[in-house]
Amino acid sequence: MIVEDVLRYSFNALVGYRRRTYLMLLAMAIGVAAVVMLTSLGEGARLYVTNQFSSLGTHLLIVLPGRNETSGGAPPGLGETPRDLTLQDALSLTRSTAVRRIAPIAVGAAPVSWQHREREVSILGSTPELYPIRHLEMAQGQFLPPGDPERGAPYAVLGAKLRHELFGSHQALGEWIRIGDSRFRVVGILAEQGQSLGVDMGDVAIIPVASAQSLFNTNSLFRILIQAKSREDISRAKHAVESILQERHEGERDVTVITQDAVLATFDRILRALTMTVGGIAAISLAVAGILIMNVMLVAVSQRTAEIGLLKALGAPQRQVATLFLTEAAALSLLGALVGLLFGLAGNAVIGHLFPSFPIEAPLWSVAAALGVALLTGLVFGVLPARRAARLDPVQALSRR
Repeated sequence: MIVEDVLRYSFNALVGYRRRTYLMLLAMAIGVAAVVMLTSLGEGARLYVTNQFSSLGTHLLIVLPGRNETSGGAPPGLGETPRDLTLQDALSLTRSTAVRRIAPIAVGAAPVSWQHREREVSILGSTPELYPIRHLEMAQGQFLPPGDPERGAPYAVLGAKLRHELFGSHQALGEWIRIGDSRFRVVGILAEQGQSLGVDMGDVAIIPVASAQSLFNTNSLFRILIQAKSREDISRAKHAVESILQERHEGERDVTVITQDAVLATFDRILRALTMTVGGIAAISLAVAGILIMNVMLVAVSQRTAEIGLLKALGAPQRQVATLFLTEAAALSLLGALVGLLFGLAGNAVIGHLFPSFPIEAPLWSVAAALGVALLTGLVFGVLPARRAARLDPVQALSRR
């Protein structure tokens, strides 16, 4: 038999037993769809986290008060409050040639009101350098104007959502608002940017850092954002920041410096491992589908003994009979895998439509692996039925014994 005859024979066998064929196609399709959708969700989570951190800026370092201890035993100073980061600490970091910009951050919550409207929102105190460091965009007006960071100024930049809640259709630029007990003039409106690491940038008010410290009656900073001059300067900037702050804090290394690349690399490893894990779990369903194919094909051998006996009586060798059944199993696996791929991609499209901010896409390696494993599973589990069919005695097969 030539290849065309083998394919035609397998096709006729599949069409002749439609219920059995649909059952095996469904089993294989479910397995492939599960692999595609679960790996897509894992990859989407990785891309989402990466995009969230990338939106913070480039070549970024974050300075936090307190030292992360990794050695055994109790950390020194247990029970003591970490030394505060101050505005002077932040300004001293510009001494390093590896540092391009710094943005001290003071954070709090306060009521923001205009006329008879009031909302409780997050207040960010910072400097004009926050704008290029965080890659912010303006919808109207300007960001915080340049000035002495140590002197407060009555300027405020509002998020798009906050502006709409307070002013509605009224013009916001130039208006005076009240934040806590202080008055600020609106100089700019941020463009809509959505969530950033859990903070809704549309529902914030940004004011000068000294004004925020005065508003919240504190001299401490929440964080210091630092932008290195280049990717190659990140390591040098980190060492310089630690050295400068250690010198200012009487020789104590009591701050933690986190680099954006290190955080991204950690999350990337974790989420890639998670994607591989859920993909492996989903691949188990392919093995279950393969077992189903084997069992159904074994039943098919018993139902088609007369047909197999006729083939062998006409001179078909054992290898030819085995090839026919293996081709049928491979066709079932491949067709089921393609149907499952379509189901998986359709499921991804539905999830993408329901959650447009979540980047969901099937990794190419998972698609190739799902199709390959499905075909391999069909062939492996099709060997036993094929061998049983090939070993049937033609006389006994024709007599249906």
